[in-house]
Amino acid sequence: MAKKTAAIVGSGNIGTDLMFKLMRRSRNIEVKYMIGVDAASDGLARAARLGITTSAEGVDWLLAQDDLPDFIFECTSAKAHQINAPKYKAAGIHAIDLTPAAVGPYLCPVVNLDTLQDVLNVNMITCAGQATTPIVAAVSSVVPVDYAEIVASIASKSAGPGTRANVDEFTETTAKALEEVGGARRGKAVIIINPVEPPMIMRNTVYCAIPAAAAEPGELQDRIRAAIDEAVVKIQDYVPGYSLRVEPQFDAAREDWEGNGRVGIWIQVKGAADYLPEYAGNLDIITAAATRTADLLAERMDAALSSTSVGA
Repeated sequence: MAKKTAAIVGSGNIGTDLMFKLMRRSRNIEVKYMIGVDAASDGLARAARLGITTSAEGVDWLLAQDDLPDFIFECTSAKAHQINAPKYKAAGIHAIDLTPAAVGPYLCPVVNLDTLQDVLNVNMITCAGQATTPIVAAVSSVVPVDYAEIVASIASKSAGPGTRANVDEFTETTAKALEEVGGARRGKAVIIINPVEPPMIMRNTVYCAIPAAAAEPGELQDRIRAAIDEAVVKIQDYVPGYSLRVEPQFDAAREDWEGNGRVGIWIQVKGAADYLPEYAGNLDIITAAATRTADLLAERMDAALSSTSVGA
């Protein structure tokens, strides 16, 4: 099939890493535009050197072009996407939102892409959401998860202005995704921006409150481990640096946990270093997830077009 075209809106670290990832790893997407608001942006300069059409005149410039892209990747901020999203919708362009704006439905490609049909705007949750939601979903596919709590620890050097400006939206969006996509009855998210030197690799801690019987050795515990292992393998297909740091740990039920047991899962995300350093796994996982999402959506678009042609 012919590749679909894309515009990246936002020329910072996330947008630039996404550009390299799409160019090197995408099967179905061609980057046509890189849009920013700062003419001196290093990201715009890099894109221009690679033959990509660039502009520092923002989204309105892009939407005024005769040749509009099939996809727009929003790599700006939650507030910017809330303003831009209606414009993309009016133009009929598929938007893949890498901010925590949550204008469209939450999406993690290995969990719920198949359940979203004909949606023009999808939200990639957050970096922590991409890392932890599949794990919570794996546990909840076996037993009810009364409560899920995640702690995402990232290197200070990998937290740019966009990440820092979106911290409130980050925690709220991730917590909701643990519920709506992960299947937990209640969710909570915490982010730690760690200034340690040398910079740390992204790490995520996941705790799930589970029925007492599932926390004891036996069939349920074995099934939970197997579901987690399966989720890890699926994510590693597009994020090779994703791994469990230790085997899942189970704690027996306690009264102060409302009679629930608990399973703890510890995850490390090492970046692919397409553009950013290995320690920036938090940025790598969301750009990798966005790339996989666009590839799959492009295949779906072509399949729908082929079906329509056959029907005609």
